[in-house]
Amino acid sequence: MVCRIKTTVELPDELLIRAKKRAAELRRPLRTLVADGLRTQLAPRGRATPVARPKRLRWVTVNGGLPPGIDVASRVKMHEWLRRQS
Repeated sequence: MVCRIKTTVELPDELLIRAKKRAAELRRPLRTLVADGLRTQLAPRGRATPVARPKRLRWVTVNGGLPPGIDVASRVKMHEWLRRQS
């Protein structure tokens, strides 16, 4: 059952302009954008998709430094060095 009610909501001009632009980008009516936003805000917190945490990098270090003849400042020279090694 859908109950439609017309109501007035006061929004800052800047927010309304951004909302209208976003609705136009999505090719959806502004009322749909507002309804979806309300549904998102009113959804139970436990059902929300968890935010992915950034992956942690683990640095691997070894003794020895760079092989002789490699220039890590130039991608082209690094590729040439790799080709010579095979």
